Amino acid sequence: MYFPPLRIGKLQADKPIIQGGMAIRISRASLASAVANCGGVGVIAASGLSKQELRDQIQEARDNITNPGGLLAINIMFAATEFDMIVNTAIEEKIDFIIFGAGFSKDIFTLGKQAGVPIVPIVSSPKLAKIAAKLGASAIIVESGEAGGHLGTCKSIKQLIPEIKDAVNEYNIPIIAAGGVTSGSDIIDMLLIGANGVQMATRFLLSEECDVHDNFKHLLLKAKEKDIVMIDSSVGMPARAILTDFSRKIIDGKIDRPKECGKCLKHCTGTFCIIKALEAARKGDLENGLFFAGQNVKKYNDIISVKKIFERLEQQAKSRLALL
Repeated sequence: MYFPPLRIGKLQADKPIIQGGMAIRISRASLASAVANCGGVGVIAASGLSKQELRDQIQEARDNITNPGGLLAINIMFAATEFDMIVNTAIEEKIDFIIFGAGFSKDIFTLGKQAGVPIVPIVSSPKLAKIAAKLGASAIIVESGEAGGHLGTCKSIKQLIPEIKDAVNEYNIPIIAAGGVTSGSDIIDMLLIGANGVQMATRFLLSEECDVHDNFKHLLLKAKEKDIVMIDSSVGMPARAILTDFSRKIIDGKIDRPKECGKCLKHCTGTFCIIKALEAARKGDLENGLFFAGQNVKKYNDIISVKKIFERLEQQAKSRLALL
């Protein structure tokens, strides 16, 4: 065993690896349960799901998890209109813990405390990390400028971890590094600078258990450095994605504004429908999809099982530790 366990509140995962919550319908029960069965934290992306769909996904994952050393969480954007419904439904379904980002809620910590469900915010600054810790966060996910999807900073993970560790040191809660982590060696390096675990998204998207269309996976595998771009999301935040005709239109300001709106966000710029764009990506629609990916996606060259991902991470960690 080359990785220490990860404690979240009173819960413990065998390995300090959280699978990133990728919406829309990318991080589903099949992927989350596979990660939990390997001793990590499997995450269902709840943004864009109906109440019943979320219930079904949590139950399906629970039915497939056989390893008591793994945990199951959901990830929800605070920016989502259905944020409160999703949180309450997850609590009713006895989710292990709740991760949230893309905005900040104070009320969720009170709700989590009343229900006995740990709350884990995604933050990108020492100030917000300290506020979250004071409100009762059970852990802090520190998302850096290297991550994929919506971003709250341009700072590197190696800069943020020590800053945020120092900011919340008095609260003695775990710090999870998210952004730029692609290997077991990277995990060891994060632990060495003060993190207690890591969150990885793109690596798990490129797994056999992730049920997105092959077009999505192969687009990521073919991506070169020049293909990784920043866009202005209709969520109101910058985001990292793969360069396609669709993302180029967003960058150039030539995207067609939606004629109808489902009011999925509390606040939307109205430039394009993020829900439809992400759902199109999941289905492999290269013309209309928005394909999120981390800065280091170019380091990946294969699609393997979640089990093999964990085995490889362990071997890479072993090699890194041998050099210390």
